[in-house]
Order: sequence, then structure tokens, then C-alpha cells
Amino acid sequence: MGVALDIRKNDQVQVLAGRDKGKVGRVLEVVPPKRWVFVEHVNVVKRHTRPNPAKQIRGGVLDKEGPIHVSNVALICDECGPTRIQHRKKVEGKKVRTVRICAKCEKVLDR
Repeated sequence: MGVALDIRKNDQVQVLAGRDKGKVGRVLEVVPPKRWVFVEHVNVVKRHTRPNPAKQIRGGVLDKEGPIHVSNVALICDECGPTRIQHRKKVEGKKVRTVRICAKCEKVLDR
């Protein structure tokens, strides 16, 4: 069974805890089973990589984003900043879909 997370790929988030507390970045990848997110320019680690000419990888010591637990990031609302997320049902014609909304200003966060 899959685990649903409130944070999705390409969301703007702010880091709430850890070495990079306060940094803002875009979510590059989400790993639901482990509840991890990878955020651009946050938790950067050194990765020793072997060259692979077939994949155009030069090799050497590369900087790469490491995982952050989803509880340590908050989604950013355009109007009120980092916020918690609530879910509401939204009726669009005959379809009913669940949307994410800001807990502070109740603005819809989904596109």
C-alpha cells in the first residue's frame, strides 16, 4: 500500500529543522515509502562517482542533494509563507477532487 504525502514534486518548500534550517528550495524528488524529499540546494552531500562514458558521467567528487524527512519541510503559500496543509473537496462540474489548501489563509495551493 502506498503512502500519500502532502508535499509533491516542484513544490516550493522551506526547511524547518536541521543544518539547512530556513533555506527555501524546489522539491526535486519525493520518496513516499521512506517519507523523504529531495530539495534543490539543501542537504548537499559529496558523492564519489565512477566515470561512465556511456551515460556522459565524468566521475570524481560530485555535490548532490541528500534526502530530508518530509516532517522537516513546510510548503510555502504565496501569500502567507510556510504553512501547514489541509485537504478539501472541490466540485468541478460533475467531478469531485481533493485539493490542498493553506491552513492560514485557505487559498488553494494546487494548480
